Amino acid sequence: MKLNAGVIGVGNMGRHHARNYHEIPSVDLVAVADSDQKQAKEVAERFKCKYYTDYREMLAKEKIDVISIATPTKTHKKIALDCINKSINILIEKPIAATVAEAKEIVHKAKQKGIKFTVGHIERFNPAVLKLKEMIDEGKLGEIVMVSTFRMGPTPTQIRDANVVIDIGVHDIDIMNWFFGRLPEKIMAEGGNALHHSHEDHVEAFLRYGRGRTGLMVANWITPLKVRKLSVSGKKGDVELHYITQELDFYKTIAMPVYDDFGDFLIKFSDSQGKKTIAVKNIEPLKAEILAFIKCIKENCRPVVTAREAIEALDIAHKINRLIR
Repeated sequence: MKLNAGVIGVGNMGRHHARNYHEIPSVDLVAVADSDQKQAKEVAERFKCKYYTDYREMLAKEKIDVISIATPTKTHKKIALDCINKSINILIEKPIAATVAEAKEIVHKAKQKGIKFTVGHIERFNPAVLKLKEMIDEGKLGEIVMVSTFRMGPTPTQIRDANVVIDIGVHDIDIMNWFFGRLPEKIMAEGGNALHHSHEDHVEAFLRYGRGRTGLMVANWITPLKVRKLSVSGKKGDVELHYITQELDFYKTIAMPVYDDFGDFLIKFSDSQGKKTIAVKNIEPLKAEILAFIKCIKENCRPVVTAREAIEALDIAHKINRLIR
């Protein structure tokens, strides 16, 4: 059985949602909506569906089973509640909402209606990230000591209602929580406005996950070069991951106990095995995300990214914001 899909907001990210729905055989993209008529018409013509400039008209006229909401964060609550009232399964772009209170209200209403609901933490579907999580779970890196993330680049022109923490830092907060399997016990952060007056454009956050486990998140909109990198250090090895190219490099730690001339115990590290590139099957993370949600709807199973996890990441992002302010 095919599912009818719709997209609300077909700007930078939403148009890719539309493209993927159009390309997936088990889905019919029936309509898109955007307040920019030119943009809505262009996407609709490209992917052979109807378009609306008012999403409420689309919801009233079209039979839609699954919808992507890719609009500015401040609009998420209103649009999500309107879709929930129509009993439509929702994939909402991160962050889930502007505030934790709004997010909880959305989730509560979705549960009452019994619809499937997920949030677009797209890095969870990056094949390199999935492979790294598999390596962590299998113990190939040993006990994880530190996760470091670097997400930097120029300011995206379409962002108007979120700062660097809420817009991009929330990705890496979610990944750290997922890798450690728990929430941080303590958060420290610095940041501010280097180039922008209205939004914080750089942050350096240090998250303590207990038992000597830490996370370092560096994110900014002031670097000319786009960087999307993550590293994980464990007692048995270290991995460097490049989000964009989906490359995964593993460095095995070889530690040998030795004694110096005075009889003191030392640890000597050998890097004789050097770097090992881990094979990863490349796939577009957004397509994988949408396919997983379609499967969740059809098989009535738990979404890969739960509403609880999305709310936890948003809550931590707001805690970081309070610290840097």
